[in-house]
Amino acid sequence: MRLHVADHPLITHKLTVLRDQRTPSPVFRQLTEELVTLLAYEATRNVRVAPIEIQTPVTTTTGVRIDDPRPLVVPILRAGLGMLEGMVKLIPTAEVGFLGMVRDHETLAPSTYAERLPDDLSDRQCFVLDPMLATGGSLGAAIDFLFARGAQDVTAICILGAPEGVAAIEKQVDGRDVTLVLGALDERLNEKGYIVPGLGDAGDRLYGTV
Repeated sequence: MRLHVADHPLITHKLTVLRDQRTPSPVFRQLTEELVTLLAYEATRNVRVAPIEIQTPVTTTTGVRIDDPRPLVVPILRAGLGMLEGMVKLIPTAEVGFLGMVRDHETLAPSTYAERLPDDLSDRQCFVLDPMLATGGSLGAAIDFLFARGAQDVTAICILGAPEGVAAIEKQVDGRDVTLVLGALDERLNEKGYIVPGLGDAGDRLYGTV
């Protein structure tokens, strides 16, 4: 597994505002979108491209285009939806699938309650969106789901991660082509499985249900 933790002052600035409990939901949503676009820039560094010849006003030249099959963006419901717009702004030609996953607050174990994905993901580059990598249960289950459908290359984009979650994903995906992109790697998990210092429940803060 490849791990990339973003190191950019704009990302750190936006994360600081996201962490602040006084930040209202509309501002939280806007900053999440902006932050994900910045993270997506890093996450798509190895997106597959194909050469294409074009005509400029001066001459012909060879450039590149996003190759087929198109990348697949998969937000994990519900909080991952808040990251979708920032991602597709950068790759508007990508296809979008959905995975609905919920974590049991007692056992912290994830379960899948909905999915809308192609049946065959062979040779697809998949980008999974999940704001918080805490225990790694939900993200790990989503990655397993995609590989079970034939995916060969999965990149996960998270706003924040905890060392425990990173270790869990690294152990689970051993031998598979997985990249993990984080806005920041925080200190630890608390006894309730929340990231510390973190930013609270991303879904609640995105949709105003605190």
